[in-house]
Amino acid sequence: MKTLLKFGSLLGLMLTIYPPVMFYMGDVDLDRMKWSMGIGMVLWFVTAPFWINKSSAQGK
Repeated sequence: MKTLLKFGSLLGLMLTIYPPVMFYMGDVDLDRMKWSMGIGMVLWFVTAPFWINKSSAQGK
């Protein structure tokens, strides 16, 4: 479960960082960039609190 949450968090971060770069390069339009970043933000805030700052002893 923790691995799945980490993967979701990583995907959320990628959806937050990658679209502005693509917008700067001219590959995506502003609306698509905003939607992608919004989805990434929600995904990050939903998944990250469940595994960040947890010791490995708590997960076992």
